[in-house]
Amino acid sequence: MRVLYFAWLRQKIGTAEEEIAPPPEVRDVAGLVRWLAQRSPAHAQAFADPRQVRAAVNQDFAGPEHPVAANDEVAFFPPVTGG
Repeated sequence: MRVLYFAWLRQKIGTAEEEIAPPPEVRDVAGLVRWLAQRSPAHAQAFADPRQVRAAVNQDFAGPEHPVAANDEVAFFPPVTGG
């Protein structure tokens, strides 16, 4: 799975992207966030408040319940405001 980080998530984690292989029990975006938060102190800090993180799976916006699979691209970014 390819994971991309944008804006302050990239700054906190210290990388723009990484290739990961989450365990089989990670089945959706929420599970992926929980698993990523356990990877390092930097990940824990970035995902400390999941309500402040948005996701896209294969370049489509995705909610916490959206399924994820081994060959997906998952992007995490802060909420975006327009105006």
